[in-house]
Amino acid sequence: MKKTTSIVIALISGIIIFIACSKKTATTTDGGNTTDPYAAIKLATTIDPVSAANYANQPKPAYITRDNNAGAPLNNSKATLGRVLFYDKNLSIDNTVSCGSCHKQAFAFSDTAAASSGVAGGKTGRHSMRLINTRFAIEPKFFWDERAANLEAQTTQPVKDHAEMGFSGQSGRPEITALLTKLAAIDYYKELFQWVYGDKNVTEQRLQESLSHFIRSIQSFDSKYDAGRAAAPNDGVPFTNFTTSENQGKNLFLQPPVFNAAGIRTGGGAGCAGCHAPPEFDIDPNSLNNGVIGKIGGGTDLTVTRAPSLRDVVKANGSSNGPFMHIGVSNNLITVVNHYNQINLAGNTNLDPRLRPNGNAQQLQLTDPEKTALVDFMRTLAGTNVYTDVKWSNPFK
Repeated sequence: MKKTTSIVIALISGIIIFIACSKKTATTTDGGNTTDPYAAIKLATTIDPVSAANYANQPKPAYITRDNNAGAPLNNSKATLGRVLFYDKNLSIDNTVSCGSCHKQAFAFSDTAAASSGVAGGKTGRHSMRLINTRFAIEPKFFWDERAANLEAQTTQPVKDHAEMGFSGQSGRPEITALLTKLAAIDYYKELFQWVYGDKNVTEQRLQESLSHFIRSIQSFDSKYDAGRAAAPNDGVPFTNFTTSENQGKNLFLQPPVFNAAGIRTGGGAGCAGCHAPPEFDIDPNSLNNGVIGKIGGGTDLTVTRAPSLRDVVKANGSSNGPFMHIGVSNNLITVVNHYNQINLAGNTNLDPRLRPNGNAQQLQLTDPEKTALVDFMRTLAGTNVYTDVKWSNPFK
């Protein structure tokens, strides 16, 4: 009887050990096989698809009514995949550059360099545009020269640019099809695409879609301006949380100037809202060139007609998120104000008509206090959360 009891106990012990071992190996990867469908994602990144970040249901102010997301709501899983792609240096031919290399969260998704560094010593032809509130942009086209019809079309053009990320198909370099094959072989992308799309297929259309969901999720509505606007019936009244200078700057920004026949301002404001209307502060789609016609590295460029939103053009403390405009003219907003204060017509056949009143170069003749007030107002457009929110940060360990 004792012998039989010992055998039974041994058998039970063996079964318990077997079950315990089975449970232990069920959450580990062995030769690429695992019962955890997200093991590779968790190994490479800080992301857990089971508790994906909230991209789809972020609050926005009631006075923001524009939404250019093509009628399709943001998707948490697609935006999560887009976040990984945005920060993954595997998207460049030599694994040195990601979208996040040129569009840094700490600088409102722009760059502190006038021209960003690409692969093999390459440089971007224009300054890296800030990626703030693209979902609420008035102008649907992208790039400074508006060559991309929408954000989806824009997202993979840097990948295919010879100087930026290198999958150009030029000078012996591979085309983007090589990148799709490369990504499809990476374990965490096998899991991510399976999670998002129900299969592991990596296509350019899926890259575009997921990247655009992530980029459109980047929003900034916690500025001093937003606090003032939420408590006011419209932009035209004084904001109670603004200083005297900030309210003066707001009025100058909103009010169109009155010019004489020579293009000299005789009254009114600076007219900034004519091209950068609140509350989005995005560029008017009908805008032409703003008078800056230089190129990085020299030469002339008359094709620049777009600009990013003026939201977070600087931080709330006034520090720059990188040099301004497509050639990175300066880190000081006074330089920008001075540019519009006295426009130069020379060599510009594509200048916006609003900058050449009565056919003459605009001369606002702003006083120093007026210039300071405009800068003070633009500083109120800076948020705080966009610089630190983890859901927009680099997910790689």
